[in-house]
Amino acid sequence: MPRLAAFGLAVDLPAGWEGRARRRTPEPGATALPILHAASFPLPAERGDYGGGAVELMSADDVFVTLFEHDPAAAGSPLFARPGRPLRLPPEDFQPNALQRVLPGQSGLQSFFTEDGRAFCLYVVLGSHVRRFVLAPRAEAIVRSLAIGAGS
Repeated sequence: MPRLAAFGLAVDLPAGWEGRARRRTPEPGATALPILHAASFPLPAERGDYGGGAVELMSADDVFVTLFEHDPAAAGSPLFARPGRPLRLPPEDFQPNALQRVLPGQSGLQSFFTEDGRAFCLYVVLGSHVRRFVLAPRAEAIVRSLAIGAGS
């Protein structure tokens, strides 16, 4: 199983999955923080932080995962109060209205947390809300394989 590692983040990618990590373009005076994308389909070279340009390409059998780091000052704040990423992604927690941009048939989940002193948003898109009981465990396996360490 290939492992993607960059910027103090690592994830195991099952066969057929693709992953990329990069630093986001910061606002003037801000730090360029990392974002990691993992998908069960080929990722386009150009895509938004929350998967714009990629989620439109998903089939009903696909999964897209984003791990988006926020400003270190946000770590432990009320929005990021959850200690550590969720290790369970129950299918019933996925909802069509949880998407950054609602696309017919898709379902999403968003979770904010602090881990290793770093503030993150985990954003997951399933290609089919109807198939969430099959797709959510695939997303959960990716999230469980994540390793978060000191940023770089």
